[in-house]
Amino acid sequence: MQQTLTPHVYWAQRHEDIYLRVELIDAQNLDIGVRDNVLQFRAQGHGARGQNDYEFSLPFLNAVKTEVSHRSTQRQVNITVRKQLSGWWDRLTLQEKKPLFLAPDFDRWVDESDAEMELLEKEEKKNRLNMESRLSDPSFITLKKGFLFTYNLVQFLGFSWIFVNMTIRLFILGQDSLYDTFYTISDVMFFCQILASVEVLNAMFGVVKAAVVPAFIQVVGRNFILFIILGSLQEMHNKPVVFFVFYLWSSIEIFRYPFYMLGCIDTEWKTITWLRYTIWIPLYPLGVLAEAVAVVQSISVFDQSRLFSIPLPEALGSSVSFSCVLYVYLPLMVIGLLINFRHLYKQRRKKFRTRKRKSN
Repeated sequence: MQQTLTPHVYWAQRHEDIYLRVELIDAQNLDIGVRDNVLQFRAQGHGARGQNDYEFSLPFLNAVKTEVSHRSTQRQVNITVRKQLSGWWDRLTLQEKKPLFLAPDFDRWVDESDAEMELLEKEEKKNRLNMESRLSDPSFITLKKGFLFTYNLVQFLGFSWIFVNMTIRLFILGQDSLYDTFYTISDVMFFCQILASVEVLNAMFGVVKAAVVPAFIQVVGRNFILFIILGSLQEMHNKPVVFFVFYLWSSIEIFRYPFYMLGCIDTEWKTITWLRYTIWIPLYPLGVLAEAVAVVQSISVFDQSRLFSIPLPEALGSSVSFSCVLYVYLPLMVIGLLINFRHLYKQRRKKFRTRKRKSN
C-alpha cells in the first residue's frame, strides 16, 4: 500500500507572481488549485521517496487569485500563482515557521530592489511593444506616410525655389548676384532650415529609421551658420560666401527630398536614387568649406562689434570675444564632416550593394 509523501518545493516571488518548483519526475494525475487562499497540490510521480503519491498544502501570507497556471516537465512541475495585489511579501506562508519541505529557489530568487528593476524593464518592454504595434497599425502608417510626403514636398519646393532663383539671378546679373543673395534668399532659407529641425525629431521618436547624431550635426551646424554667423552680422549679408553656402546647400537638397518623397509612395527612380547617394560626395565637403570660410570671415567682425561676447568676473577682465568660440567651432566642423561623411558613405555602399545583390 503506497503512502502519501511531501515533495521538495522551491519558491521565489516577483511583485505580481509567486513561482513554485516541485521536484517530481514524470508527474501524472496532477490536481492543483487554490481554495480558501491555500494552494493544494496532489500528483503521482518519482520524488525523493521514489514512485509514490505526493501532496502538500501552502496557506499563503496574503491573498492570491484562484487561477493557477502550471507546466509539467520530465523532471519537475512549475507552478505560477498570481497575487491579488502587487507587492513584495516578507515570507510565503501564513505561519512564520516555513514548512520543512519548502526552500528558496535560488535560480529565480531576487531581492526586492532587483525585482523593481526587473519590473521597470518589463514595463519599458511592454511600452516599446505597444509603440511598435501602434507604429505598424495601417491607419498610422498611412498618416505617417502622408505627413512625411507633405514635409519632404514642402522642403523640396523651398530648396528648389532657392536653387532656381539663384541660378536665374546668376545668369541675368552675373557677378552682382553674389552680393545680394542674403537679402533675396534668406527668408526662404530661414523657413527651410527651421523646418529641418523636424528631421531630428523624426529620428529621435522613431518616425523614420535614421541615425539621430548625423541629422543633429547637420541641422545644428547649418542653423549655427545661418542664424549666428550670417543672420546676426549685417556685415556678412553682402559677402559672396553667402551665395556659395546657400547654393551648395540647395544643390544637395533638391535631390535628397524627392528621393524621400518617392519612398513615401513606395516608388523609386534610379536616376534620383543615384543622385541622392552620389551628389553629396563633391558637394558636402564644398559646403562645409564654404561654411568654414564664412566663420573665418566673421571672426574679425565679432572682435570689433563684441556681439555675443562672454562676460567675465571683474578680476579676470571685462569679457571674451565670441571669436574664441569660433576658433573652437572650426575643428568641430571638421569632426562633424568626418562623422557625416562616414555615415553617408556607409549608406551609399549599403544601398548599392543591396541593389547589386538583388539584380544578381
